[in-house]
Amino acid sequence: MGLLWFLVFGLIVGLLARAVTPGTQNLGWVMTMLLGVAGSFIGALFASFVSPHPWSEFNTVGLVGSVLGAVVLLLLGGLASRRGTFA
Repeated sequence: MGLLWFLVFGLIVGLLARAVTPGTQNLGWVMTMLLGVAGSFIGALFASFVSPHPWSEFNTVGLVGSVLGAVVLLLLGGLASRRGTFA
């Protein structure tokens, strides 16, 4: 059951990151979920440095860090695709 909640959280984070990031992203539901999961790992790691809460505990700092991590990944992916690296 924990894995299911983690995937749902990743989908929500991915949707929030896509809503905040300017431009259009051609990502399906699965890629949006994977973006959110990867962003959660990156954001939770950095959020654990500024927050006294453990990285695995749900808190506001972790949510914001997860969305910011997903936005960074989305922007990096957009830059790489414009340069033709991942085309």
